[in-house]
Amino acid sequence: MLAAAAAARLAEAGVPSARFDAEVLLAEALGIDRGRLPLADDATPEHEAAYEALISRRAAREPLQHILGRAHFGPLTLAVGPGVFVPRPETELLADWAAGQVGRGAAIVDLCAGSGALGLYLAATVPEARVVLVERDHAALGYLRRNAAAATASGTATVLAGDVRDPDLPARLTGLLGAVDLVVTNPPYVPEGAALDREAAADPAAALFSGADGLDLIRDLAPLAARLLAGGGTVGVEHDDANGGGAVALLRAAGFGAVTQHRDLAGRPRYVTGRMDA
Repeated sequence: MLAAAAAARLAEAGVPSARFDAEVLLAEALGIDRGRLPLADDATPEHEAAYEALISRRAAREPLQHILGRAHFGPLTLAVGPGVFVPRPETELLADWAAGQVGRGAAIVDLCAGSGALGLYLAATVPEARVVLVERDHAALGYLRRNAAAATASGTATVLAGDVRDPDLPARLTGLLGAVDLVVTNPPYVPEGAALDREAAADPAAALFSGADGLDLIRDLAPLAARLLAGGGTVGVEHDDANGGGAVALLRAAGFGAVTQHRDLAGRPRYVTGRMDA
């Protein structure tokens, strides 16, 4: 009954996943897994008060992940909140593709790492991977370091405070890894002025927007990835569904071959990949 009433309230507030969110937040208030809700005893007044506070925050369109303080991404549970981009399920497609491109002991760089979703996914799934996660934003670095410290990995995951536009960055990375086998990135890629839903707008603007066409940072990332992969390797770049053609052109201009456009589960262009021959 509590979840049903809360779901109706969230739906009225425009929350797209009202029933799911209502159940997740009820489980949070009760301190149990969502799957145990049918077995839960009646909520106490204290539970009901805690639940009301959580539902009020979600009805105000505060992102669910901010309320919980965590987001799930593949095998990971990542700390997130105000100041860091909340990873989206569609990025798991890039992560899964990337994990299939390299073998044991691969040297991997995650540029614009944010919470660490891509790089830590690879650290968890590629045996003995050596992963460096690069992020420049102070607030995001706090979450990234926390997530890297908590991650389970058979290899190493190293956080590097750095700007992808710094010309000295390749030298700093090569010193950590040696030859790089794979570069992945989910950079800011939303065109300036694009309409966002209220939850997406809660992400830091610096993690979202990248010039009039959303490609400004990818213009810098493509040649950087080419330098890092000069010994041969693969790159994967997530992009806005409106600028996939531009991302393809930028990888080709940087010298990548076998440039391929990939679509998400809704059929929208979502990420582009390429290879650099030694």
